[in-house]
Amino acid sequence: MADQTVESPQLFDLSNGTMFVKITNLGCTITSLSLPDKNGNLADVVLGFDSLEPYLKGVAPYFGSIVGRVANRIKDGKFTMDGVDYTLPLNRPPNSLHGGFKGFDKVVWKVAEYNKEGEHPSITFKYESRDGEEGYPGDLSVTATYTLTSSTTMRLDMEAVPKNKPSPVNLAQHTYWNLAGHNSGNILDHFIQISASHVTPVDQNTVPTGEIMPVKGTPFDFTTEKRIGASIHEVGLGYDHNYVLDCGEQKLELQHAAKLKDPSSSRVLNLWTNAPGMQFYTANYVNGIVGKGGAVYGKQSALCLETQGFPNAVNQPNFPSVIVRPGETYKHTMLFEFSVE
Repeated sequence: MADQTVESPQLFDLSNGTMFVKITNLGCTITSLSLPDKNGNLADVVLGFDSLEPYLKGVAPYFGSIVGRVANRIKDGKFTMDGVDYTLPLNRPPNSLHGGFKGFDKVVWKVAEYNKEGEHPSITFKYESRDGEEGYPGDLSVTATYTLTSSTTMRLDMEAVPKNKPSPVNLAQHTYWNLAGHNSGNILDHFIQISASHVTPVDQNTVPTGEIMPVKGTPFDFTTEKRIGASIHEVGLGYDHNYVLDCGEQKLELQHAAKLKDPSSSRVLNLWTNAPGMQFYTANYVNGIVGKGGAVYGKQSALCLETQGFPNAVNQPNFPSVIVRPGETYKHTMLFEFSVE
């Protein structure tokens, strides 16, 4: 089904008999992902909505979507590149967040390829971002492919190619996870281990200060498995911080980012990536959103593990650069490896 043009938002299924995933071409959004627990019972472990209407209306706080052109915050919506000043929309004043008012999460992507059958079902989305869109320079061709690579593993490959001008590019996958089930309350009893011995501390507007701080001896230390609720009261509203991933254990040329476990269901998610950072966010701003099956999602009812370039990297010369130039290809891969233990 190559080169199929889909102009309207639609839902697509990827299933291999163990995992069942629903994805829409509106923002490349995962709306549902069902997995067995230790007893083989299926539960949908991502926050979202039953129909596309709430996504179209902008009710979702980036539930399940790919965000860009630049994920996370850009301080004051300003950056300078090659001596040219750029101004971006302040959709989360005083900053620009997740690509602006109409970022990649709110556009309809073209379905370039859809393989429902076979051992490794997959879907590829494509989007052509125009020069000047939400203030960003240059035409950018973006693709995202979701593949079920094994009975309980999903892979996401994101690529972006600037056509005519350099541009900052930083895509992130913004699924809200609750391994006990999307409708099962908060995630404070989940355990997490994050493969990062440093974090980038933030100012009062949640923008990194530029410092790279060791987590040892702080509430940000998840170098060994720890209950999420153990120290969350010590970090203001909750976790919403970029972790500097260590080059530790590797798989398929990806490094381990995090291991998340829900003790009640024994579901585990191991996340692998080639990105330098990961935003750990505990859904601090989610407040009474009515989701699938009438479930009401409250504060900390899920968490996000957004592998990414560092927030505000365009304004921090000591952070890894997110500028991609014509002739270069941005490549960002995530591997979601589920299990029970």
